[in-house]
Amino acid sequence: MKTVISVFGQVTYSIPEEMSKGSLVGNIAQDLGLDVKRLKSGKARIYTGDNKEYIELNKDKGILLVKERIDRETLFGQTTPCALHLQITLEDPIEFYTVTVEINDINDNAPSFKKEEMKFRISESAVIGAKFVLERAMDLDVGVNGLQGYTLKPTDNFNLKLQNQQDGSKKVEMVLQKHLDREAQEHLSLILTATDGGDPQLSGTMRVEISVLDANDNAPVFTQEVYKVTITETAPKGTILCTVSAVDADQGSNGKVSYSITNTLDDVPSLFQIDEENGLVALSRKLDYEKTSHYEIHVQASDDGGLTDSCKIVVEVTDTNDNQPSINIMSKTNSISENSISGTVVTIFNVEDPDSGENGKVTCNIEDHVPFLMKTTSNKFFSLVTDSDLDRERASEYNITVTCSDEGVPSLSSSVTLTLQISDVNDNAPVFERSSYEAYIVENNTPSLSIFTVKARDADWNQNARVSYILEDSSVNGVPVSSYVSVSADSGVIHAVRSFDYEQIKGFQFRVKAQDGGSPPLSSNVTVKIVIQDQNDNPPQVLYPVQTGGSVVAEMVPRAADVGYLVTKVVAVDVDSGQNAWLSYKLQKATDRALFEVGLQNGEIRTIRQVNDKDAVKQRLTVIVEDNGQPSRSAAVIVNVAVADSFPEVLSEFTDFTHDKEYNDNLTFYLVLALAVVSFLFITCVVVIISVKIYRWRQSRTLFHSNLPVIPYYPPRYSDTLGTGTLQHVYNYEVCRTTDSRKSDCKFGGAGSQNVLIMDPSSTGTMQRIQSEKSILDEPDSPLEVRKLQHFKSVKR
Repeated sequence: MKTVISVFGQVTYSIPEEMSKGSLVGNIAQDLGLDVKRLKSGKARIYTGDNKEYIELNKDKGILLVKERIDRETLFGQTTPCALHLQITLEDPIEFYTVTVEINDINDNAPSFKKEEMKFRISESAVIGAKFVLERAMDLDVGVNGLQGYTLKPTDNFNLKLQNQQDGSKKVEMVLQKHLDREAQEHLSLILTATDGGDPQLSGTMRVEISVLDANDNAPVFTQEVYKVTITETAPKGTILCTVSAVDADQGSNGKVSYSITNTLDDVPSLFQIDEENGLVALSRKLDYEKTSHYEIHVQASDDGGLTDSCKIVVEVTDTNDNQPSINIMSKTNSISENSISGTVVTIFNVEDPDSGENGKVTCNIEDHVPFLMKTTSNKFFSLVTDSDLDRERASEYNITVTCSDEGVPSLSSSVTLTLQISDVNDNAPVFERSSYEAYIVENNTPSLSIFTVKARDADWNQNARVSYILEDSSVNGVPVSSYVSVSADSGVIHAVRSFDYEQIKGFQFRVKAQDGGSPPLSSNVTVKIVIQDQNDNPPQVLYPVQTGGSVVAEMVPRAADVGYLVTKVVAVDVDSGQNAWLSYKLQKATDRALFEVGLQNGEIRTIRQVNDKDAVKQRLTVIVEDNGQPSRSAAVIVNVAVADSFPEVLSEFTDFTHDKEYNDNLTFYLVLALAVVSFLFITCVVVIISVKIYRWRQSRTLFHSNLPVIPYYPPRYSDTLGTGTLQHVYNYEVCRTTDSRKSDCKFGGAGSQNVLIMDPSSTGTMQRIQSEKSILDEPDSPLEVRKLQHFKSVKR
């Protein structure tokens, strides 16, 4: 970012012309109060209006030096004062200084004449006081070093007369002061000397050769001494300015007048031409107001006798708008930060228009709708500054066309296009495409499955727009959310970390943060909701009737049951949801399909006709419970129905229910296994009992033959009350016998419906005890323990 500062000061130096290359002009750093280091860091440079640089800047020493030899006469001609105007610019921040170097004239040019000699033919009848215009000398120096005076020698017949002109020059006339005598002297040679005022004084000479003619005593006389002409600078070649006229009273050849232009110090003879016979003055080539706006044409009229007269034509050149403004960029910035403050300088340039007046007045403008403004820094210098806040996201580059127009008619203009890049700053946070996200995933997914993608965009550029995605810390049911999902930092793809179970978790939500790569980084976050969709992965579960491993559940239906009698209801649930949990009930198999039906939606088993005596007592129904998933899952339940009015009738029929082929096979296996186990336990018990009896007997013999005091041994849970032995335990047996008890024993539960019968098919041939009976060795009141007690009582006695 560059900043412009108004001109701090102006320095003027004065040096003589013709100084050698490398000569010191002045210490610019000291005179401007600048540090030499500032010249280096600010990339100081000199700007001149033209292409040639005569002064150079030494940044190391902070001084101005002569770069090229300066010839004042070549640069400025007769213009005074003579000065070079320089501008010194610095960058970071931009500073601007004006330096004027005045060039002083030295006497390095002697007066000179364009012609080495000038010839006159003068009649001897020339009257005293006759004037003869001599060529003026030219001295390129100015001031005291310029042309100061003339001398004419010898002065026998002529003396010199100098007449001041409006332009500061002197008209040189040779005036006859003594009559000529051709017979005495036919030819005169005079020396005209021009001298300057320099030190040392320089001079130049011209020979004046005079031929004396016979009498021609009348000189031409102009009708006007001064002619004034105005012409535009765009006038074409050949344009007639005016016609001068001189009259000679003589006759014959002495009265014939010829005209000529006598200018020698300027370029008038090359610009204008005159007809020698008729005095018609015309333009010989185009004019340029910007070079010269005023001309004086000196016209001489001479006759054949050598008499002359002179007049002056004053030509005023009027300006036309023929030059378009010239734009020179002095300093510019190619890139500017978007957070630059209003008023930041972007470019400084100089505009030159050599026209004058309104034609040379220049205004610079830029197109509308850009955040920039043109300011005038100083005369002919302009600066382009920011006018409002910049935003790279709206416009990353500006092509600014600067148009400079003058006020001439028609107006001329020139333009230059500046390309300015807007550099990015991190002023935009990432923005998600949606305010919130909701995604669906079917349960039982594979881990690392891609669920969906969150996307955030950052309006900044390059590193400031590089978005990374971060999973914010949170928990789902006390478990870190990172154990459920993960987020790809680069792409924003959300992956499942585990396989989800809809029956455990229906959904959860978390937050994802999008962070850019700026410094400092900016971020935004969004809420993501994951909805887990159910999959038909659970079959229906039958709650009623309960299917036990060893008991048969039978529903009783009286024979007097009417049509639509509710036998029972199959109750099932499915832990899935939606249509996966919609259950339907179908009767797959039945002993008599014409007797029962199952409700499709409610699972109620009802009679569809009147029960009669011919119907079998035992009815077996297989009900299929099926869900509505795709593919569907099902479960089967067997419902045993007893068509009877009393329990004895039911019991006699249902003992066969459990003796099908499969059950008999299993029962045989279990009986063999039980027999082997019981035999092993019996043998083990016999061995243990014999071993204990032998050990006790040997111990009692040892105690009987010893003299040690006898300490009675009381077995566990032994009690001797008032000298009578008692058995504390009472064995209670609950025996329920039914008809045909040789086949099975049955035990009726106290809970449940009174028309539900629970059969235990494993108990055949023996009665079950409700309270499980312990082994005889584990009972404290066993016969073995009683025998031990009697033995110890005898020892005590």
